[in-house]
Amino acid sequence: MQTLISGVPVNFYLAIAGILFSIGVLGVLIRRNAVVIFMAVELMLNSVNLVFITFAKALSSINGEVIVFFVMAIAAAEAGVGLAIVIAIYRQKKTSNVDEINLLKW
Repeated sequence: MQTLISGVPVNFYLAIAGILFSIGVLGVLIRRNAVVIFMAVELMLNSVNLVFITFAKALSSINGEVIVFFVMAIAAAEAGVGLAIVIAIYRQKKTSNVDEINLLKW
């Protein structure tokens, strides 16, 4: 396996992806605002995309890049539907704090 991509080692890209994913997980676990949670999920998806692109470049394969396009399409759909749900809940409850939203409780 090629260990350098344009002079930068593969481990550097993987470390950056790991750091981004960790920040995203912390954002989902710590924050209570629904919009911030969506941004943290997007950060996690982008870190996975970075891993796919890194291995695609290191292995000289296009498969990782194709998967990234699918992940980006799913992320765009998730953001659109998720933000529409958050806006609908905000109109009804006047808050986007996930601790105060109890619509699924009986």
